[in-house]
Amino acid sequence: MLLRELTASVDHVRGAGPATVKALGRLGVSSVAGLLSHYPRDWEDRSREVPLRDFNKADAVCTTVTVLAHDWFGAGRMRTLKVYVQDNSARAALVCFNRSFLEKQLVPGRRYRLWGRFMYKYGEIQSSSFEFEAFSEGENPGRIVPIYPLTRDLTQKRLRDIIACALKQYAAHLENEVPLQILKKEALLSKAAALEAVHFPPDVHRLEQAKKTLIYEELFYLELMVGKRAMEKRSVAVREAPAREAEKVLLQQRLLERLPFSLTRGQEDAVAELNRDMDSPYPMARLLQGDVGSGKTLVSFMAALKAVERGGQAVIMAPTELLARQHAENAAKLLEPLGLRIAFLTGNLKAGGRGNLLKALASGEIDIAVGTHALFSKDVVYKKLNLVVVDEQHRFGVLQRHAIMEKGSRPDLLMMSATPIPRTLALTVFGDLDVSVIRDLPPGRKPVRTHLAMESNEARVYEFIRGELKKGRQAYFVYPLIEANAEQDLKDAQSMARRLAEQIFPDYSTALVHSRLDEEEKRTTMERFRDGTVQILVATSVVEVGVDVPNATCMTIEHAERFGLSALHQLRGRVGRGGEQSYCFLVYSDELTDDGKTRLRVMLENQDGFVIAEEDLKLRGPGQIIGIEQSGYLRLALADPLRDQALLERAREAAFALLKDDPLFSKAENQVIAEVLRRAPPFSELAL
Repeated sequence: MLLRELTASVDHVRGAGPATVKALGRLGVSSVAGLLSHYPRDWEDRSREVPLRDFNKADAVCTTVTVLAHDWFGAGRMRTLKVYVQDNSARAALVCFNRSFLEKQLVPGRRYRLWGRFMYKYGEIQSSSFEFEAFSEGENPGRIVPIYPLTRDLTQKRLRDIIACALKQYAAHLENEVPLQILKKEALLSKAAALEAVHFPPDVHRLEQAKKTLIYEELFYLELMVGKRAMEKRSVAVREAPAREAEKVLLQQRLLERLPFSLTRGQEDAVAELNRDMDSPYPMARLLQGDVGSGKTLVSFMAALKAVERGGQAVIMAPTELLARQHAENAAKLLEPLGLRIAFLTGNLKAGGRGNLLKALASGEIDIAVGTHALFSKDVVYKKLNLVVVDEQHRFGVLQRHAIMEKGSRPDLLMMSATPIPRTLALTVFGDLDVSVIRDLPPGRKPVRTHLAMESNEARVYEFIRGELKKGRQAYFVYPLIEANAEQDLKDAQSMARRLAEQIFPDYSTALVHSRLDEEEKRTTMERFRDGTVQILVATSVVEVGVDVPNATCMTIEHAERFGLSALHQLRGRVGRGGEQSYCFLVYSDELTDDGKTRLRVMLENQDGFVIAEEDLKLRGPGQIIGIEQSGYLRLALADPLRDQALLERAREAAFALLKDDPLFSKAENQVIAEVLRRAPPFSELAL
């Protein structure tokens, strides 16, 4: 049988009584399969002897001791057992908090194998975190011991015993879940052997084999799922009209002629890839990613022009009204002179205007609709929706993206992300999409100079910014909170807006923008900042996207340690959009740890969003970075797409090859899988 088929309750395991079953339930373990898949979080190598005298030279002591005597301290409920032990090098005390029962298990005069973390305290070597077992002459005392995630009423020893019983009862009957030819090719263990070795490894080599086997299996099934999803999407969603040969899009050419600049090489390549997709018999499903300021929006406009020239409509959906309005304004400026009809739709549109706009969308009088989630409201109907563009895709949930797609008949989909997605995640989370990457920036852009500053030194930051303001430049100040919070000793945007305006920069106009303001006030404030009426904009992370003010040259982020690296990179990208040198100041707490400072140095040392995204992935995990937490997509037990990149590549190749050759699939489906494999983004495209 397969492990996933072992749905029997964990109480079927010998020795798993009601109390143990209840404790396992708190860990989310209710079945035999869940118990066998409850992998150790670490392994302790007890094959290497570490005597008591070397307690401060290793992570843990591993030695054979003799119990010398018992002692007690405290009174009443606080009465605590202390056991004195000795090996050939030193004497130590085992402090048994809430473990008075050890008085009968640690018998004076007897020898035990002891493992624990020790420290020098109260004039003696002590440990309150230790394990032991009876010592037997002639036995090899050293072995590798699993360390599991625990909950209350469950000890390491108890959990090891239960898992050992489960392995003895069920492991021999387990079938391999990865095809035999792949096991041989990758030199992997059988499923039964891998489970046995990952829980109770006989040596380090066998443990590494087991981990590799189980990690490969996880990645293999993940990629198999991605492959099947790609196959289903492309085999079912065939366009009603037959594929046409690639044709030149006149509207695109007319737009290029009107632009005062040329596209970058990255933009040109992306437009060519989009055009090829939109000429194919299958609806486009492409992720366009690029760093802040790389020109993704203009590329999406080119795709919209192609959709309109084909007689269809396009929608461009953004997560905030601020960003959506900016897209709409840019679309109107660039595309309306070409004869296109642009509409702006948000939830704040008044009833009268909304009704007229909905009629125009339904009749086809509107070519491109730009807006927020209002674009997929129930009352919104499109005459012929051919292209859906989702900007900042990670800010939308899976269901929201699905809802807008349902408004058309198998429309093309272009998802855009200014938070660069590391190549490993691009192959896992978006493995059923084609990926375009814009790596270059428009010519003339100067790298933003980044500085780290302690909070106690921020007066120097203010003085520098004052110099920039005197030159006629503008500045952002970003804070983690809108208003003061008694539970968090942090600066907030509202209080600091008053202080900056009244005490620090009284000679310059200051304005405040945050998510609680109504959309009209936000729009008016941003317009005043864009036209230079306001010199200083105080904000929360609401300005992370959708703000393009070339004259702004200073970005100050207070309590920078409170922001993710990708968010810091996005905020930094709000400056450096003009020809003047720009600056970003990351102001951090004076009490920030060395680890926290090391994290911020990633921003100091890197301008490349892909490098920063890789570091953010290590720190925060994939869910927060790319908006997949709500989908339950990346629930991996042992595998790490970043660490196991090479294994991921091979698992993907094997999974797609299996789908291609599977006789259960039709010839047409096999061809689809072959096409997905052919068009999968090579790692070189996404290389750092």
